[in-house]
Amino acid sequence: MKVRIGYGLGVQGLRDSQRFGELVDALEAMRFDSLWLSERVNGDAPDPLVGLAFAAGRTQKLKLGTSVQVLPGRNPALVAKEWASLDLLSNGRSLPAFGLGVANALEQQAFGVERGERAAIFDEALPLIRRFWTEDGVDHDGPRFTSRGLSVRPKPVQQPPDVWLGGRAKSELRRVGRLGDGWLPSFSTPAEVAAGRVTVEEAAAEAGRAIDPEHFGALVIYAHGEIPDLLTTAIRTRNPDADPTELIPVGLPALRTQLERFLEHGFSKLVLVPAQEPGSWPDELDAVAGEILPLQT
Repeated sequence: MKVRIGYGLGVQGLRDSQRFGELVDALEAMRFDSLWLSERVNGDAPDPLVGLAFAAGRTQKLKLGTSVQVLPGRNPALVAKEWASLDLLSNGRSLPAFGLGVANALEQQAFGVERGERAAIFDEALPLIRRFWTEDGVDHDGPRFTSRGLSVRPKPVQQPPDVWLGGRAKSELRRVGRLGDGWLPSFSTPAEVAAGRVTVEEAAAEAGRAIDPEHFGALVIYAHGEIPDLLTTAIRTRNPDADPTELIPVGLPALRTQLERFLEHGFSKLVLVPAQEPGSWPDELDAVAGEILPLQT
C-alpha cells in the first residue's frame, strides 16, 4: 500500500495571501505529496483552480487537488477544459475532486442551482467531463446538457485523470461507487470511513466496476491546542454524532496515531488540514515532516 501525505487549507484560506507561495515552496521542498484547495465563494479561500495553477508554476513534483470543487452550476465542457489545461501544464499532476456543494443558501445562490437539483446535475455532468477528456466530437443528449460534435482540447496528460469524490451520506457513498475513482471524506473517524468503504465498494460492484484499493483517503484536521469554536460548530453541522476530540487530534503525536488508525483500514491518501494557520509554514511543515512523513512510502 502506497501512503501519501498531502496538505489542505480547508475553507478558511490564509490570513496573509502573500504566504501562499511560502506554503507551496515548503511542501515541494519537503516532499509532501500534494496540495488540496477547497472552494467557498463566500469565504477567504482562493479559487481552487487559480490557486493550483499558481502552485503548478512553482513546483515540479507536488500534485494538485481540490477538496472539493463544486460541479453543479458549471458547464461540463468548461470544467473539462480547465482541468485538462492544468493537467497538461503540470505534466499530469492534477487530482480533480468534485462535490455537490455545501448546503448553504449563499453558496447555492452563487451557483444558481436549487439544492434539490444538485445530485441529478452532478450525475449527468461527471461522465460527460470524462468523455470530453478522452473523446473528440462528443454527442450528448441529456436533461440538462446537450452537445453535437463538441471537442475539448487540449487533452490531459492523464487519460483520464482520476476523479475523487467526498461525502459521508449513504447517497454520496453510493455515488462514489457508481461514478468515482477515489473517495476522500472529511469530518470522519477511522471507524466511520471503514464502514463507509463497505457501502462504496458494494455500489461499485453493483455498477460493474471497482475502486482501486489505493484510492481511499481522508482529510484529517489537526490542532496544536484548543479546538477553535468555529471548527467545533462545523463538526456539529457535518457530523452531529461525533465528539470533536475524536475527530481533531491535538498535537503531532496524536495526529500520527490518528493517521495510523486510518492506515489500518486501508485509507492511504491522507490530507492534513491545520485547524489554525501557523505562524510560519516552513517551521510547521518541518515539524510535521519529522513526525508524519516517515509514514509516507
